[in-house]
Amino acid sequence: MDLSNARAIVTGGASGLGAATAQHFRERGAQVTVLDLNEDATAFADSIGAGFARTDVTDEASVAAAVAQAVAAMGGLDLCVNCAGIAIGEKTVGRDGPHRLDSFRRTIDINLVGSFNVLRLAAAEMARNGRAENGVIVNTASIAAFDGQAGQAAYAASKAGIAGMTLPIARDLARSGIRVCTIAPGIFGTPMLRGLPQDVQDSLAAEVTFPKRLGDPQEFARLAAFIVECGYLNGETIRLDGALRMQ
Repeated sequence: MDLSNARAIVTGGASGLGAATAQHFRERGAQVTVLDLNEDATAFADSIGAGFARTDVTDEASVAAAVAQAVAAMGGLDLCVNCAGIAIGEKTVGRDGPHRLDSFRRTIDINLVGSFNVLRLAAAEMARNGRAENGVIVNTASIAAFDGQAGQAAYAASKAGIAGMTLPIARDLARSGIRVCTIAPGIFGTPMLRGLPQDVQDSLAAEVTFPKRLGDPQEFARLAAFIVECGYLNGETIRLDGALRMQ
């Protein structure tokens, strides 16, 4: 698919990996609507020439309204990139007792259910395009899906679910001419990580096999663009991690 003629929605599109992707897509000529829960995202969307729709990915009506707004503004929909998500650290049994069930459910609800909620409604719109290739969906997992560390039960489970649903959804949507892939990033220099002390950032980077640094969100964005433009890439989860394997 030609990115320069595409119409995209990006969830979590006002910060981190989502913001880098939204900006890169705009620079490549795509129309973009940023879906984010934060109202402050309006300023970022305006700065890159994108639209904005306030969206709670866990709420069916909110996502339906956002997708409808994006379709109306852009004249249709070709691409969906799911970057919205949260990360918590909580052990199965810790000093304060067992893992809180509400925090586990919230992580699954936002990361996994939220991604599926958005992509299913986006796919329904893409299927209306009436072309041989009607759309591309890119989800965001994590290497935690495969190498989850202590305290990552909820996060790892949510991301493993995203990786696990990639192939069956690609098979489901093949008849509609829609490809589906997932990126599983390692340790990236998002605002959250860049806010850590430099010595902590350096210790994280030292664990990466090569190159020994944090990932650049632009590298995530460029991989998302490659997935869009490589028509034979489908049903795959791609690690983007400098060969890092978490201890």
